[in-house]
Amino acid sequence: MTQSPGASSTQAVEPSTRATEPSAEDAEPSLPAAEWYELTPIEAAEPAPPSGPLTPAQAFDALYAFCAPTLVRQTYLLTGRRALARESVERAFQLAWQHWPEVAVDRDPTGWVRAAAHEYALAPWHRLRPRLWRTDTWRTPTLSASPDQTGTALTDRALIHVLLKLPPPYRRTVLLYDGLGLDLPETAAETEASTPAAAGRLLYAREAVAARLPELADTEELHRRLADAANGEGPWIVRPCSPFAARRRGERRARRWIHAATAFAALLLSTTAVAVRTAPDHYEPPVAPGAPIRGIPPKGAMGPLSQDQLDLRAKLRSATTGGGPQRLAPESR
Repeated sequence: MTQSPGASSTQAVEPSTRATEPSAEDAEPSLPAAEWYELTPIEAAEPAPPSGPLTPAQAFDALYAFCAPTLVRQTYLLTGRRALARESVERAFQLAWQHWPEVAVDRDPTGWVRAAAHEYALAPWHRLRPRLWRTDTWRTPTLSASPDQTGTALTDRALIHVLLKLPPPYRRTVLLYDGLGLDLPETAAETEASTPAAAGRLLYAREAVAARLPELADTEELHRRLADAANGEGPWIVRPCSPFAARRRGERRARRWIHAATAFAALLLSTTAVAVRTAPDHYEPPVAPGAPIRGIPPKGAMGPLSQDQLDLRAKLRSATTGGGPQRLAPESR
């Protein structure tokens, strides 16, 4: 695995590099939530001697050990947030592990992971996370060249402050071109812009930086300072998690998404089955609303019997009570 030819800030990764499995203590940070991104030195573990072809996990660990510290510093330059920088790198490597067959055969796996980390770090929906912006802040320093208590010149922090004033596409363009040394077509391709648009963004970013920091008007000095900020020591040092922890969290996240998709599919199938079961299978025309019938005379009440009706009733009664048949009545046995 090698970096692209235009990138001068990275080195080649030997295919035979084999990363050692971290201990259980390194798998999960033991620091509190508000302190896990504090400034800590990054110490690269001594690789074990190769003993054959690398497994996917070993190749991933080698890529992680090679790229993660530098990517954390780059994402910190893009966001100014230590927690967001570490989270962006972890999510990028989790995505790389999920698409490892594609990343393993890519001609520039470092660029693949870098693009994913930068895209996640500059996503606009991070503004909707007030907890992230409230718990992970840093005070804007003054424009001074005197070193602070950590021995880092405050002008480096001032450079970060100036970069954060730029729009995200311009910030990313100047970091890729002047900080990492990519060519202009490669920078345009990674930022998903045309070459003239990338050139315009680069010129605008340089002018904005030179207006606030006149000592960086020279492009060579700006390139040196950005390269040191993206690859050297400074206040943006953040301890990334171990490769084993990144792989485990990625697999756990993928399982959660699979379970959620399975539950949603089961709910959708159940809803469809209930709808098919209860839905009518033939057309039933609606019943027409009733209407009153007009023109019929109202039914009158019965009045008293006339004389003829009284005579007829008396005649019938006399005929039936005489020699006629008796009225039928049930008899009990």
